[in-house]
Amino acid sequence: MADRVLVTGVTGYIGQHCGAELLRQGYEVLGTIRSLEKAEAVREGIAKVAPVEKLKFVEADLTKDEGWQEAMVDCRYVLHVASPFVIANPDDENEIISPAVDGTLRVLSAAKEAGIQRTVVTSSLIAIIAGKQSGHYGTDSWSDPEAEIGTYAKSKVLAERAAWLFAEENSLDLVVINPGGVMGPTLTGKVEGESLTMISDIINGKYPLVPDISVGFIDVRDVAKLHVAALSAEGAGGKRFIASSDEPMHFTEITGILKDAGYKKASTKQAPKFLLRIMSIFDEQVKGLLPLVGQRQTVDNRETYDILGWDPISMDQSLVETAESIT
Repeated sequence: MADRVLVTGVTGYIGQHCGAELLRQGYEVLGTIRSLEKAEAVREGIAKVAPVEKLKFVEADLTKDEGWQEAMVDCRYVLHVASPFVIANPDDENEIISPAVDGTLRVLSAAKEAGIQRTVVTSSLIAIIAGKQSGHYGTDSWSDPEAEIGTYAKSKVLAERAAWLFAEENSLDLVVINPGGVMGPTLTGKVEGESLTMISDIINGKYPLVPDISVGFIDVRDVAKLHVAALSAEGAGGKRFIASSDEPMHFTEITGILKDAGYKKASTKQAPKFLLRIMSIFDEQVKGLLPLVGQRQTVDNRETYDILGWDPISMDQSLVETAESIT
């Protein structure tokens, strides 16, 4: 009998790819979903790339206690992928922080009670490098949630810190994956989430200027493979894994690749920082990006290669296939 894995947030961009990769590798997948009305669309998307006979859904909400204990019955592993992702700072930071922190603790608490063998949590590279100066960073680095790093980054730091503390206090086998910027094709064909919206805006000419920002990237299919590898990889327990290219890509490199691929509206002109500062007064999304402007952080991702066996898809391929999936 195949091992069953509970995947939180299976409706999301990364969650769908995690579900697909698990199914390809023979696992049973039980995906949590806030409303079962969305189940068929998720099934159709995953069916494009994986068999769906072993895919089932259960209603559960990160903001509510109900349903989590029952969802984990007969599951061996948990992938906790669900968490809000927005660049713009909301009026009330708890709109993002509460579901991220409290939701993570709900999932881990249920996993402990259910005797789950290993839980893999999706964090972010932003929990490692946000607010940092240019330099080289590894898994021992943490962003400062008290600094001006933006609400999303703060939510990822606080949620991951809470997860590690819970795991330590409850002897829970925990692995954390920290992806950089995630690119790659959507399974639904819809422009949903920050990454796909950004690529859509670039190829449709909505960015006449691009910011002076360099970010480490990874393909969404690689993120999924790393999550699945982390379930059983020897030596993975108790570790964070940086899921990002060791050298960051500048936004002008991203737009240049898309322009060369035929998306002629993609601009490679860089916005001066003073203009971004002015725009940030009126645009919360720009304000959320300001801490990254002008910084270039490299990362130590050796254990991701060595322990999880990462064989990355090139970002040239990833970016072009992202654009193709939404056009």
